[in-house]
Amino acid sequence: MTDSAHPRLLVTLCTYNERENLELLIPEIHKYLPYAAILVIDDNSPDGTGEYAKELRKADSRIHSIHRTGKLGLGTATIAGFQYAIENHYELVLNLDADFSHPPRFMPDLVEATKAADVAIGSRYVPGGKIEGWGPKRYFMSGAINWYARLLLRLKSRDCSGSFRCYRVSKLAEIDFALLRAKGYAFQEEILYRCRRVGCTFREVPFTFEERRFGSSKINMGEAFSALGVMLVLGFDNCLGKRVRTLPSDSAE
Repeated sequence: MTDSAHPRLLVTLCTYNERENLELLIPEIHKYLPYAAILVIDDNSPDGTGEYAKELRKADSRIHSIHRTGKLGLGTATIAGFQYAIENHYELVLNLDADFSHPPRFMPDLVEATKAADVAIGSRYVPGGKIEGWGPKRYFMSGAINWYARLLLRLKSRDCSGSFRCYRVSKLAEIDFALLRAKGYAFQEEILYRCRRVGCTFREVPFTFEERRFGSSKINMGEAFSALGVMLVLGFDNCLGKRVRTLPSDSAE
């Protein structure tokens, strides 16, 4: 399904054991963005998430899937989605979690924001943004990571750690993904840093973060400490001006 009045948009969902959520989420995405293609990047989920995405494709040509051999990390899954968007000439790629913590009703706001920015960030921390269901520990962990990212990576965004974002694909194509350091949740801060380095403009869009509907969260304190370590290394990279662009554009960096 295509619509010349809208940009070529790919919505990416990185999944591991999200079958129950996916059954409800995909129709909800198409309720708000009926023209969007959806790409499920599944890490060999034991609950059959990948097989379910394959079955959906038979009835709906807007749905695509990538099936990976194991649990290879959120960062590499998101990059696989970016690369698919670049190779298939999409204009925008919108990433959201597959557990309903990023409600699809806010997706049109992100797409609209890309008319004035290269990266639209779904933000919990700008006026109008909210978080439902968190305790003090998660607030502290998220706040510390975001403060650390702004300090070390010279990011101005209030919400640097969330994955609910819409990117201009032509700008992502300037980034050399082979140079990325993060494999897990630190990817979210690192990709903003690399987008900044290739000259992206940013806009934050408020949304309400909700608790997942099914399954359990994959983030833990180990992931948080790993993210802090990756950002420290990236901070040194930033001071040294290490390359982020693809080789043909090195001279512009």
